[in-house]
Amino acid sequence: MPHHVPLIATIAAALGLALVLGFVAARARLPALVGYLLAGVLIGPHTPGFVADVALASELAEIGVMLLMFGVGLHFSLGDLLAVRKIAVPGAVVQMLVATGLGAGLALWWGWGLPAAVVFGISLSVASTVVLLRALESLGQLDSFNGRAAVGWLVVEDLAMVLVLVLLPPLAAALVPGATPAAPQAGAGESLWAALGATLLQVALFVALMLLVGRRVFPWLLWQVQKVGSRELFTLCVVAAAVSIAYGATKLFGVSFALGAFFAGMVLRESEFSHRAAEESLPLRDAFAVLFFVSVGMLFDPRVLVDEPLRVLAVTAVIVVGKSLAAAVVVLVLRYPLNTALTVSASLAQIGEFSFILVSLGASLALLPAQAQSLVVAGAILSIAVNPFVFKAVAPLQRWLLERSQLARRLHARADPLAELPMATEARYLARQVVLVGHGRVGREIAAALQAAGLPYVVAEQNREIVERLRAGGVPAVVGDASEPEVLVQAHIAQARMLVVATGDVLGVRRMAETARTLNPEIEIVVRSHNEDEARLLELELAGSRVFLGERELALAMSRHVVARCAG
Repeated sequence: MPHHVPLIATIAAALGLALVLGFVAARARLPALVGYLLAGVLIGPHTPGFVADVALASELAEIGVMLLMFGVGLHFSLGDLLAVRKIAVPGAVVQMLVATGLGAGLALWWGWGLPAAVVFGISLSVASTVVLLRALESLGQLDSFNGRAAVGWLVVEDLAMVLVLVLLPPLAAALVPGATPAAPQAGAGESLWAALGATLLQVALFVALMLLVGRRVFPWLLWQVQKVGSRELFTLCVVAAAVSIAYGATKLFGVSFALGAFFAGMVLRESEFSHRAAEESLPLRDAFAVLFFVSVGMLFDPRVLVDEPLRVLAVTAVIVVGKSLAAAVVVLVLRYPLNTALTVSASLAQIGEFSFILVSLGASLALLPAQAQSLVVAGAILSIAVNPFVFKAVAPLQRWLLERSQLARRLHARADPLAELPMATEARYLARQVVLVGHGRVGREIAAALQAAGLPYVVAEQNREIVERLRAGGVPAVVGDASEPEVLVQAHIAQARMLVVATGDVLGVRRMAETARTLNPEIEIVVRSHNEDEARLLELELAGSRVFLGERELALAMSRHVVARCAG
């Protein structure tokens, strides 16, 4: 029996120590991921005692990134991505430019050269997908508009980083004498424009292949495996699709593992078994997500806190404060609600996997000084550790701003033609109507059923583009966060016969129900949920409400219930 088993030793040490320290952190009312990060520090090469294999841990973490992004893709359609493009694309571009400028300014102040400063700034500008997903899932906001906007924002950032990683080697060769191009996509004699064109072509080919071919082939494959009736084969098919598509995308098209897995999930979502696929892969996603946080901790050298404490604090401030403020300002300028601005800014107040890849490449190209990686990892550790607290501070901060800031109140209640129904709205939409919160996948199914049955309904939706499209089609709709009382008031909830919540915002559901029953005690409430535990909790808290599970199945069941109750 071999005794040198680094893979088993790394997994055993990482998961075992993460369990112990995660439990201690949870009992101390800290996020469990703080314990996971600390576990990585203890088994990393910079602390005494047992040292796990850093390379193996990093590869295991990549599997975690693949599975998490695959899970997001299973809940995220191309329509969802296009629906948030007007906030995600300009928001991500402006936020990355601001964060890059702040990081580069710090580096120039420390005496670094301009190329090093720019690369360092870019590494601070892109958030961690893994951290964002864990935060949104724990808050039940992954399927809310705010959650979709944040995920779309990070997809844009990931695409931008793919371009940066490909263009950096030829750019380094031109700027720094002696720099060695390290990426196979960009040879030493390849021009910058040729590298850019090749990268864009590769990404376009991959996306086209997945959307035109993958949307037909992979759902069909999942259906064939399901017919066999073997649970383990079904789970194997799901995991194999996630990992193999992500790996193939990287090798053949130069796309990151994260983006490859995300599009794999998007095409498999076309299958009617997408919800089951998400449930089957959940335990593996959770386990490998823990390994991701442990691997981040293993990169951390605690000596940087002693040697460069002020620089570490400055880097952390750029990540947590600078990026967040830039994102919040952009969201508000685009005329989205204050709550969306705060949620998106909290989502971006950390860095992760792409930052490590970029600083490693920058160091190998002789662009960055040795201390750059230590500062980036230190900033990542601290920002990831405080990110759950940043999310928890969103609601109290919003209340505090509204109570004390006249500007915040104006932003929150500013005149918006989409925030109230037009004066010409027919009377049948103002009384005994259904108020439908959310017009995503589930909401569209319910709206179609109500339309077919001839039942009046009003949509409350946070996405301005969706509301504009609905109004153009003659559907009464208001824009805003329905957890805010004024939005439901504008939808005439006081005279409605039913409130149907088709979003996945669990916290918002409670506030919506409270507002609805305060203004309309007899109203019936119908809610969607993601899992049985959450559904049972909502049924207890919202006595008399109906809670439905699933996605398409959920939408159809909710539609039948709503139509039957309203037509009866």
